[in-house]
Amino acid sequence: MAENFIVPSQTFHGLGVFSKLGTITGKRALIVTGQGSMQRSGYVEKAINILSGNGFEVNVFDGVESDPSIETVMDGFNVMMHFQPDWIIGLGGCSAIDAAKAMWVFYEYPDTKFEDIIPPFTIKPLRKKARFIAIPSTSGTGTEATCVSVITDRKKGTKYPLVSYELCPDIAIVDGELCRSMPPHVTANTGLDALTHALEAYVTPFADAYTDSLAERSFADIFEALPVAVKNGNNLEARQKMHDASCLAGMSFSNALLGIVHSLAHQVGGMFGVPHGRANAILLPNVIRFNSITSERKYKKLAELIGEDSSESLACRIEKLRQHVNVDPSFKAFGISENEWINKLHAMAEHAMRDACTGCNPRPPSLDDMKEILHACYHGTILGK
Repeated sequence: MAENFIVPSQTFHGLGVFSKLGTITGKRALIVTGQGSMQRSGYVEKAINILSGNGFEVNVFDGVESDPSIETVMDGFNVMMHFQPDWIIGLGGCSAIDAAKAMWVFYEYPDTKFEDIIPPFTIKPLRKKARFIAIPSTSGTGTEATCVSVITDRKKGTKYPLVSYELCPDIAIVDGELCRSMPPHVTANTGLDALTHALEAYVTPFADAYTDSLAERSFADIFEALPVAVKNGNNLEARQKMHDASCLAGMSFSNALLGIVHSLAHQVGGMFGVPHGRANAILLPNVIRFNSITSERKYKKLAELIGEDSSESLACRIEKLRQHVNVDPSFKAFGISENEWINKLHAMAEHAMRDACTGCNPRPPSLDDMKEILHACYHGTILGK
């Protein structure tokens, strides 16, 4: 159990709260985004207009790709060094916000090397030059409320979760209207990512009354709202419920941390390009089965929120939800060749053992355990059978 509880200083939530961007004061704001839905839907232009109307000089870095790379982070850092913003605004999906967080670190400490900040909690105090606003357009990572930024090393084919309480945004703006443009498959992937956050945070050694209450509410709301949001993206009530649930799960895991679903998903995503939430959804039921030896009581408590009575019935119910929102039941079904999988299996397991999330798993895994879980999830079989 942690002795402190870290959340953004302000969290605006509800339909239409994007306008709260107009409440900040300063001189220069840099918007970090991608070239997708936030551009097409006009939210980048809206942000510029709101900030300009409030006396800001505004610049936009729109070069963030999906699963942002170290190279992209350094490109954004160079823009920041030239522009010297006092506010950094991550606008869009988790990639944009995570990239902006990492850029922020280098902006504050230009002599830092990427390798210096890979070990958890090694980032020095921020906010000497700028403060941070996160405005998510997807309901998944909860990065608007977390102490995490996930950056991809393309050369090594792995993802690094940068972990530090310094990375928690100053302001989160959680407006479900921004999610309207998310297609069904992205809604499903990101929603199952949020579900994984709630479940993993609930069983770590750092879970407590604060993190559990957030995880429980997020878990129950996702089971209710995700199928609705996938079926009808214009249902703004479901969109806002998913957006809030994602943020609540983010607050929970930012304090309780995560486990080996994420350790393994980081490797599968980095090596095979599987969308993060999809990888989590394929891994989650079997990791529940692996962890049930130490965490049956807590899984049972979550299961009861959705009318189930055990860790196994919970795992099965997640598999049904996964199927309902059209997510693959295995990595083989996703399209990864068996030869490629076998060739990279040992490296994935080995890298996952070193992932920052592994140390917080409720049941410490061995290298062979990691391989066994990956093997079962490749074929879509039940762990141990």
